[in-house]
Amino acid sequence: MDARPLQEREHAPITASYLERLLSAYAASPVTNESFVLLIRAFRGDPTVALEERGLPVAGRRRLPPTSRVFRSAGLTLDSFLLRGAEVGTRAGGDDPTVAGTVYHTAGGAMPIKSGLPIVATVLDLAPWELPERYAATAAARFGHRLRARTLRDAVRLIVASRETALAVQRLLRIPATRIAVVPLAPDPIFRPDVADPERIARLRARFDLPPRYLVFAGRYDARKDFGTLFDALAALRGQARAGSASGAAWPPIVVLAGAAGDEHRDSAAVARVARRAGVDDLVRLTPRLEMEDLAALQAGAVAHVQPALSDGTGLAAMEALAVGIPVVCSRVGALPEVVGPAGIIVEARDPGRLATALRAVWEEGAVARQVTARARARAVGPQRSWADVAADTRTVYAAAIAG
Repeated sequence: MDARPLQEREHAPITASYLERLLSAYAASPVTNESFVLLIRAFRGDPTVALEERGLPVAGRRRLPPTSRVFRSAGLTLDSFLLRGAEVGTRAGGDDPTVAGTVYHTAGGAMPIKSGLPIVATVLDLAPWELPERYAATAAARFGHRLRARTLRDAVRLIVASRETALAVQRLLRIPATRIAVVPLAPDPIFRPDVADPERIARLRARFDLPPRYLVFAGRYDARKDFGTLFDALAALRGQARAGSASGAAWPPIVVLAGAAGDEHRDSAAVARVARRAGVDDLVRLTPRLEMEDLAALQAGAVAHVQPALSDGTGLAAMEALAVGIPVVCSRVGALPEVVGPAGIIVEARDPGRLATALRAVWEEGAVARQVTARARARAVGPQRSWADVAADTRTVYAAAIAG
C-alpha cells in the first residue's frame, strides 16, 4: 500500500485521512495471514510506526526517494518506475493455500508501471477532470492528469465513495462499470450527537468571536470549493429585510469557515480578499485546521453546515456534520446529494440566489428548517456506518481483484 500521503497531509488531507482511518480499521480487526508492505517517503517521519504499534501487521517498508516535486512533470513517470521496483519481492500467492494473493492498493493515484500485481486504486477526487480550467491550466498539469488517467485504466478495481462518483469515473476516465466498486466512507467516530459539550462550544465561540447562532463550513480553501458563490449569497442576504425568528438571532447569519485559514493561517489573506470583494468580510470567521474534537463540537453547536462546492468526490464533511445532528446546505455536485438526501437543502452550484434562499430557510427556523433538522437528528441517532464496515468492504474488493 502506498502510504506516502500520510507523510504529506498538508498536500493531500483527504487522502491522508482516508488512509489513516482505513489502516486504523485494519489494525483494529486483523485478519489471519493478512499483512502490509508500506511504501513511504525517505527522509521524512514515518507515521506508520504508530499504526503498527496499534496492531497493523506490517511485513515490511519500502522507502522511496522524492520524485514529483524534484523532477516536476517527469517525476510522475519516474515515480511509476520506482513503484515498480518497490513491489519486487512481494508475494503473489505462491503455493500456500492460506494466502489468497497480493494486491497493490493506492489512494493517491501513483501506480507502478507494468505492475506484476493486481492494482486496486481508490479515487477520492475527480476535480482534475471535472474542473480542467483550474487543475489543467499548464502543459505539465495536463500531462500529469493524462498519465494518471492512463494508469487508473490499468487498475483491476477502482474504489469510489458514491454511485454518482462511479458514473463520473465511467464518463470522464472511460472505466468500465464492471471494474468500479462503490465503497461509501464513514464519519470519524468523534462525530456523534453527544459531542455538543456546552463548555467546549463556548470556548470555541469566544476564540473565534462567534454569536450564539452561526453556520459552519468545514474544509480547506481550494478550487474545489465555491466560496465566491457563498460570499455572494451572504451579500444578497444582507440586502434582504430581516424576518422574525423565534430566537431573535442577528441578521444576516455569520459563517465560520473551519479549517479554511489553513495551517498557520497561510490561506487567511486569500480568503479574506475574496470575502472583502463581496463585501461580507464582517460575516465570515476563519479558523486554522482544528483538532477533530474541536471541529466536531463547533459543528454540533451550529445551526447548519454549509458546503458550497464545484467538485466533491466523497461528501465526507457533510457526512460528519450529519453525524452530529445538524442539517446540511450543499451544492448539487459529486457525492453530496447522495450523502445528504432529505437531511438538508441541495441547490445548484454557482447560483448565489438559490444558495441565499436555502441559507435563509435554515436560519429562520420555519417549517423547512424544522423538517431538515429533524431528519438530520434522526440520521445522527440511527445506525451509523463505521470504518470497520469500510475496511470489510475494501477487503472484499481486494479478493475480487485477486480473483479477477
